[in-house]
Amino acid sequence: MSSSPSERTGNVTGGLDDLFHVFDTTLRDGAQREGINLTVADKLAIARHLDDFGVGFIEGGWPGANPRDTEFFARAQGELDLRHARLVAFGATRRAGAKASEDLQVKALLESGAPVITLVAKAHDRHVELALRTTLEENLEMVRDTVSHLVAQGRRVFVDCEHFFDGYRANPQYAKAVVRAAHEAGACVVVLCDTNGGMLPARIQAIVQRVLADTGARLGIHAQDDTGCAVANTLAAVDAGVTHVQCTANGYGERVGNANLFPVVAALELKYAMKVLPEGKLREMTRISHAIAEVVNLTPATHQPYVGVSAFAHKAGLHASAIKVDPDLYQHIDPELVGNRLRMLVSDMAGRASIELKGRELGIDLGGDRELVGRVVERVKERELKGYTYEAADASFELMLREEVEGRPLRYFRVESWRAILEDRPDGSHANEVTVKLWAKGERIVAAAEGNGPVNALDRALRVALEKIYPQLARLGVVDYKGRILEARHGTQSTTRVLISMTDGRHEWSTVGVAENVIAASWAALEDAYTYGLLRAGVEPAA
Repeated sequence: MSSSPSERTGNVTGGLDDLFHVFDTTLRDGAQREGINLTVADKLAIARHLDDFGVGFIEGGWPGANPRDTEFFARAQGELDLRHARLVAFGATRRAGAKASEDLQVKALLESGAPVITLVAKAHDRHVELALRTTLEENLEMVRDTVSHLVAQGRRVFVDCEHFFDGYRANPQYAKAVVRAAHEAGACVVVLCDTNGGMLPARIQAIVQRVLADTGARLGIHAQDDTGCAVANTLAAVDAGVTHVQCTANGYGERVGNANLFPVVAALELKYAMKVLPEGKLREMTRISHAIAEVVNLTPATHQPYVGVSAFAHKAGLHASAIKVDPDLYQHIDPELVGNRLRMLVSDMAGRASIELKGRELGIDLGGDRELVGRVVERVKERELKGYTYEAADASFELMLREEVEGRPLRYFRVESWRAILEDRPDGSHANEVTVKLWAKGERIVAAAEGNGPVNALDRALRVALEKIYPQLARLGVVDYKGRILEARHGTQSTTRVLISMTDGRHEWSTVGVAENVIAASWAALEDAYTYGLLRAGVEPAA
């Protein structure tokens, strides 16, 4: 009978006596996601982030299979100073009819310098006969020979049993024979892989328990997410007795992805009370997740459990009222445990509690002023009816809130007028020019600028007009722009909503504009964005 998960804790540094493994395969399996194309420098950067998080093993790729992975392992020996993790090289068992000691790809695994090697082995009888084109007994010998050879060379070996669960359903005796062959040859862990991702938690748990009882091998789990159950399947396998989990950062991987490292680790630490990371590292989880997303050039998933910016975001007024009394009433954990934070979303669902909590989050004390809070609630609902959305535009909401608190708008400049000209030229090119007339610090300013589009021209004209008076604007830049047509049934007469994200190089904020056309909506969002940027810079309003 397997021990309970909470009893299976121990050394989490990847040492030979560790009791539970967190094994990351972002650099190999995760890199197979559509849209991810990692350079060697990218892989080295991700490896450092994963080591900083405290995983026990980092699978770096398949040396000898492609030049990039070969270079990664060569550079890793001199450039990676891992404090918590051990580097793992991935490869296959020797070819049929050959000897492991003479197999070139097995030699490449040894030459990688990695102290740990993961071998992939066929565990589905049909795959052995159709894909490897060899006999079932020869496949077992390939496993025995390769594992024992690598162990004799001083390497620690894990074996991934590919298509294990499908193979078990087709021929359970042969699937278990592959596990025994790997275990008896010296593999430290035999990993049961749901390669096609079609399994469900109850079946995973039942099969793992049976295999554990019948083979006596130390087992691991590798789950794909094709049914949306990869994290649940991984935890079901832990319940059944596995002591090695293979995951990828943010669930990256082929097709729909792999078991997501972050919710798996968070569940083990916070729900199972297992220590699988070094002390204090769980609080780094949100930062690490977002940092890796930046390296792979994918936007962090906003609704990802634990680490998404919406993971602890509350919109309903009923929720806000309860959270004001006790945050735990609508949160399963304290978000700070994983480096995240509680967020109150302001929308037409907002009640008084939502506004008060949001004000507190923004550093604005509403002082229990019921009349003031009531005005803000009504204004939010009125404006959202017109198409505004404040849950994605905190900066615009803060400006509106400050206006209500102070009784006047926060202004650094006053716009007299602006004009946009779009010219369609005979050669098919287009010219976009904007002229703005505004007042700032008692001075009337007229400025014009061209851009590669009307919105870009608006942005440039505003900069030309204001940068001499407010040099702080030189540090600001637009990082994202989104436009959406509202009430599309009205066709070209529809209202447009624009969301703009701006940064000063350290912080990022979002603003919203709504108008009858995209240029006017963009102007409104830009005006808020620059106003908020000057507020953040500590500039006193002087329009």
